[in-house]
Amino acid sequence: MAAVKKKSKTKPKSSRKTKPKTKASKKTKAKAADAKKTEIKWKCKSWREKLRNSKGVPKVVDIPPRMQRRFGTGTMLVPAPCDVDALIKKVRKGKLVTQSQIRAKLARDHGADSTCPMTTGIFLRIAAEAAEEDLRDGKTRITPYWRVVRDTGELIDKLPGGALAQAGRLGEEGHVIDAGSAMPKVRDFKKNLFQFD
Repeated sequence: MAAVKKKSKTKPKSSRKTKPKTKASKKTKAKAADAKKTEIKWKCKSWREKLRNSKGVPKVVDIPPRMQRRFGTGTMLVPAPCDVDALIKKVRKGKLVTQSQIRAKLARDHGADSTCPMTTGIFLRIAAEAAEEDLRDGKTRITPYWRVVRDTGELIDKLPGGALAQAGRLGEEGHVIDAGSAMPKVRDFKKNLFQFD
């Protein structure tokens, strides 16, 4: 007698339905809770309002473990947007300032060992966008954000108009821009660095 094959009741893998995952891991929930605690909510209408919004900042915190490799142990300042804006306004025509100089000055002023580079960069962008808003509103004296360069003298492409617009404004102030590398750079920028008190 011939053996009869039984049909398998299981569906092929491609047609099986998987249950959607409904429970998040404890680690994921903890990360989400931490993010909610430290998040700065920007429910504003304009860049100018974002610049004025200083909920919970400036504040000095312990350097987080994930940043200790770069900054060491100690304290770190999370600056306020208006503090970054105020320092940029001090830079006179014909002078430049690096992002590191801004962070160092902010840390000294608040008694911290360092300043958070990420929030400083974000607040630089907010100050720049607010200045452009002021310009569109007819103001002539605005924050000279184009005078801020990277520590290598390179221009910052995340500012309004990108590196091209920044190069144009710096050129109007007498700086020579070298466009030979991937990112344009101010020639001999160290000679024109502004010194904070």
